[in-house]
Amino acid sequence: MKRFLVAAGLLLLLSGCSSSTAWGWYVIDPSTERGRINLQFLISGFGNTILLSVIAAVMSMFLGLIVALPGLSDQRGWRWANRVYVEFIRAIPLLPMLFWVFYGLPVVLKSMGIKVSIDPFWGAIITLALADSAFTAEIYRAGIQSIARGQREAAQTIGLNRAQTMRYVILPQAIRRILPPLANQFIYIVKMSAFASVIGMQELTRRANELVVTEYRPLEIYTFLILEYLVLVLVISQAVRWLENRMRVDER
Repeated sequence: MKRFLVAAGLLLLLSGCSSSTAWGWYVIDPSTERGRINLQFLISGFGNTILLSVIAAVMSMFLGLIVALPGLSDQRGWRWANRVYVEFIRAIPLLPMLFWVFYGLPVVLKSMGIKVSIDPFWGAIITLALADSAFTAEIYRAGIQSIARGQREAAQTIGLNRAQTMRYVILPQAIRRILPPLANQFIYIVKMSAFASVIGMQELTRRANELVVTEYRPLEIYTFLILEYLVLVLVISQAVRWLENRMRVDER
């Protein structure tokens, strides 16, 4: 954390903006008490952003696999159900879906005799998981269909049923192929988690918005917000590269 603050401070100093009256980098200057307090306030949103993104990504991957499997069925009805879900979810913009889940879903459930209160944290998770599951389902479907049919036939010859073939033969190979697009979807979720700020979720963007209201320096604060998301994306990308290399070694 200290290294991050120092790097941010160096970036601001190198920009040469502190000498201009048109800029107000002092609001996040780590060399002053006020700047350190503001930086700590902004950085404190990392925890909720990461937790929100990870839970939503895990739920999306699980739901996406469930949605993808009917699309691989030989029965037309199952394939039709898969297409309806994927096309419907992909057609809804994220922000209206977020509002509907947070404000509308409790009303719908209440009309069914189920009284549920959804807080911003779980409202954002449900929305992100649903919105991303349609894209994840298509990634799974493409990855599974890319596995040669001979793999399935070989699994059947040694006595594996369809479920065992999918679990032990098809999915492990498909995961290696779809890891990069799945990583892209995780990055997408991290960035789209910013929408959770509109329903009061205390994540990175919400913290930046609140500080802008008190400091009246949107350019400097939102610039730092961009750097925060850049750090998250770079860390995720590096982790995915490491995982790809590890899986490649294991495969060899």
